[in-house]
Amino acid sequence: MFTVTLLTSPADPKLDAALVDSLRNAWGGGDAVWLAPDEAAEFSVQSVPGTRWDVWDDLQRMGVDMVVQPSNGRRKKMLLADMDSTMIQQECIDELAEEAGVGARVADITARAMNGELDFEGALRERVGLLEGLDASVIGTVLDTRIHLMPGGPELLATMKSNGAYCALVSGGFTAFTAHVAETLGFDENRANTLLVANGKLTGQVADPILGRDAKVAALKDITGRLGLKAEDVLAVGDGANDLGMLKLAGAGVALHAKPVVAAECDRRINFGDLSALLYLQGYARSDFKQPSST
Repeated sequence: MFTVTLLTSPADPKLDAALVDSLRNAWGGGDAVWLAPDEAAEFSVQSVPGTRWDVWDDLQRMGVDMVVQPSNGRRKKMLLADMDSTMIQQECIDELAEEAGVGARVADITARAMNGELDFEGALRERVGLLEGLDASVIGTVLDTRIHLMPGGPELLATMKSNGAYCALVSGGFTAFTAHVAETLGFDENRANTLLVANGKLTGQVADPILGRDAKVAALKDITGRLGLKAEDVLAVGDGANDLGMLKLAGAGVALHAKPVVAAECDRRINFGDLSALLYLQGYARSDFKQPSST
């Protein structure tokens, strides 16, 4: 048995009931269950239709995301999340680069690295090198003025944790940012790279070893092993080429607003929904969502 989930942007909910019923009838699906009015619905099918990706293309033109996945085991016991452009809306190194006056140059390298065009480690060292001499206090300024959470993130963490899930933030970015984001959202742990500082200024270097694609896979294996879980128990989410390893290994790997090279290799693609889509994919209705304790 498979579950077909249809959803759209919470900021502009426009999921039409007639569209849902039309697809359900065409695919011989079960009754539609609305997870959120005008925003998300699901129904079951016996097998994955051969027209799946043609339909997906058509729905994308309507601003609708569709995910087809096995019905069993949808609700996961662990969340493994990327940070930049996933749990937050920005790329931290790009924001630091703006403060250092090299924003355009660094942003170009970031975009190419996230699309798999450049070696991640080399690209990270090159970008960090351009930050040499930047006052370390700028990190706090960037956190306060430039970094914004991705919509749906607080509800995602609160809901999964209230249902017993373990949540880990694993980033190719920097601990100075992951520590703050993890504490704000309630992640159980965070892993990232460390920017080196001397005399209150960035040295232009990052501590070894570099946490990249392989390290994210290692984190998944390490944490699940420690908790007595399996890869199938994990919901992983990311957007860049360095996330592909963990997205493929996890029981449910979600490409969220991902780079083309990443989306092309993932069956679960969210281009219009926000992080709340990860709850819908697990069968949570909006009425099941929990709010962060701080709100």
